[in-house]
Amino acid sequence: MKTPGPTGQGLRLIPFRGLRYVPERVGSLAAVTSPPYDVVVRPDGLHHLESADPHNIVRLILPQADTAAARQEQAAETLNRWLDEGILVPENEPALYVYEQRSGEILQRGIVGALALSSPADGIVLPHEDVMAHVVEDRANLMRTTAAHLEPLLLTYRSEGDPTGATAVIERTIHRPPLLATTTEDGYRHRLWAVTDPADRSEIETDLARHQALIADGHHRWATYLRLQQEHTDPGPWDFGLVLLVDTARYPLRVRAIHRLLHRLPVADALAALNGTFRVRDIEEPLPMALDALAEAAAEGNAFLLAGDGRFHLVDRPDEALLARTIPADRPLAWRTLDATVLHATLLDHVWQIPDSPERIAYIHDTEAAVEQAERRNATAVLMHPVREEVVRDLARQGVTMPRKSTSFGPKPATGLVLRSLALG
Repeated sequence: MKTPGPTGQGLRLIPFRGLRYVPERVGSLAAVTSPPYDVVVRPDGLHHLESADPHNIVRLILPQADTAAARQEQAAETLNRWLDEGILVPENEPALYVYEQRSGEILQRGIVGALALSSPADGIVLPHEDVMAHVVEDRANLMRTTAAHLEPLLLTYRSEGDPTGATAVIERTIHRPPLLATTTEDGYRHRLWAVTDPADRSEIETDLARHQALIADGHHRWATYLRLQQEHTDPGPWDFGLVLLVDTARYPLRVRAIHRLLHRLPVADALAALNGTFRVRDIEEPLPMALDALAEAAAEGNAFLLAGDGRFHLVDRPDEALLARTIPADRPLAWRTLDATVLHATLLDHVWQIPDSPERIAYIHDTEAAVEQAERRNATAVLMHPVREEVVRDLARQGVTMPRKSTSFGPKPATGLVLRSLALG
């Protein structure tokens, strides 16, 4: 994606004074990192991270208290205490950062910086998913109270694939000793370098100014950035947001599905409500083989895998008349045929009549966790098949947003390696 938006401008990435953990003040860098806030499986994953190290970043991104206001204040107090105690320290000078993640054959490299904010109408940063108002409200309260960007969004752009511009700087920088290197418990090795040379920074900024980006992960945080920018009318640090930019022509991302957990719907009731509107087949196989069956069915049309009663149920071949009645006809065909569209417009809204609220639906990235929680709670897990990246990009270029939580791009940046304080400018 290299065409600048309607404004004629492209991406504007500037350096910032990063906040980083002082390795000598914590158990290990790996022990203080976390997945993004919306990937942490609560409460088990939250408790695991909290117990990994008393300074784990999860205490800032997912603070625990009795009320929302108390949670935000607790995060701000914790951040300020860690700064006072020298647990977190700002860099001496502004920098862009080269960030590398590696696990086996998976290699991802990109640039972390403060990106100038722009509206979707500008065509510079393209969202592809809808957002939930209550999540934006929660993230806005946290950012406002802490005056910090605690975790970078993941944005992608596409170059011509040549080792020039930002890519050239990245591939020169990785031969230097990194600022930090750590391996997290998921097996990923993380390395971070500061880019402070004016010529290198200029090369990156000039290159990125020719491109537009797709939000791969962090729609709610991007919407939060825009909301808080509107609250601060004077030009300043709120006009920029912390991001990781990855050139997928050089480092392709993986696209995974995000599953749904329907809290108050047992599997038996979910199946009974289908009443012949979908084909249903029981899969008497373990999870990996059930997912293979889902992938095979998804290649032919809409398909879902229901779990929660100790078995798997493949749901596919929806009734065409039902789809015609329940799916809006004023969107592109690629949108109307998305599994997420059919799930929300047909199954959730019409067949099961379940409102999209946190009390009724949870969004879970990990497949095994979704199945386990459904079985433990007598609920229904709806396992999804991933959307192809080219479908996401095509819809984003058309300005068409997908249903919320339709995709999970990765690998996602680890939270806690570098933070951005808005108090530092």
